[in-house]
Amino acid sequence: MVTDRRRAPALAERVARAARAGLDLVQVREKDLAGGALLALVREIVAAVAGTATRVLVNGRPDVARAAGAHGVQLPADGLPVAAVRATFPELLIGASCHSAVDARAAAADGASFVVVGPVFATPGKESRALGADALSAIVRAAGVPVFAIGGIDAATTAAARSAGARGVAAIRPFLGDVPGAAVDALRGGGRS
Repeated sequence: MVTDRRRAPALAERVARAARAGLDLVQVREKDLAGGALLALVREIVAAVAGTATRVLVNGRPDVARAAGAHGVQLPADGLPVAAVRATFPELLIGASCHSAVDARAAAADGASFVVVGPVFATPGKESRALGADALSAIVRAAGVPVFAIGGIDAATTAAARSAGARGVAAIRPFLGDVPGAAVDALRGGGRS
């Protein structure tokens, strides 16, 4: 689950319901929030998933992740270098956003725990940039770390991503509805999401 508090109000409660339904990871991706506000939100999300297996990642801010007691950080492709974050924050899970096999291999070599590749399927505003399942499969083979697909994710594209070798998927839109647990179930499709 990738957050968007503007389109999905009551974010902590929404995340808590998804966590109780078996959500593996939540990425707090609220780019517009200043440090203090982001820290407060991440602490609220960490508290909301307490007692579940859900792990919390913070987009681009390993300092906030550490201070809030989150499990990791998701680094944007144009963000902090993976190797520097790994050296400074060795305890954190580190996800790296990638768009090619070369990027994925480099992120893994620099210490990424996993990579998020996308957009894999057409998604609003990025239709022409969709990589497709064949490119995802090539990235999975090259990465050397678990790969998660993002972009145009729904139940059908989740099946295609898994067939291409992705460990799982990341998404915003499926979690915007009133029943986040149903989104977890739909995307899980009998496997891990």
